[in-house]
Amino acid sequence: MRSYQERLKAHGMTQSMSRKGNCLDNAVMENFFGTLKSECFYLREFRSVSALRKP
Repeated sequence: MRSYQERLKAHGMTQSMSRKGNCLDNAVMENFFGTLKSECFYLREFRSVSALRKP
């Protein structure tokens, strides 16, 4: 998760955070970042778990 946050920061983006336990506070941004994270992983092929963890 740390590398994801570092990439956001490198591109001048800030991760949206809602109140603890209430994802409905910011549903639009939750959806956007969920999609972004999915595309970062599902569109790539990893040979192993250790390859997935490498930046």
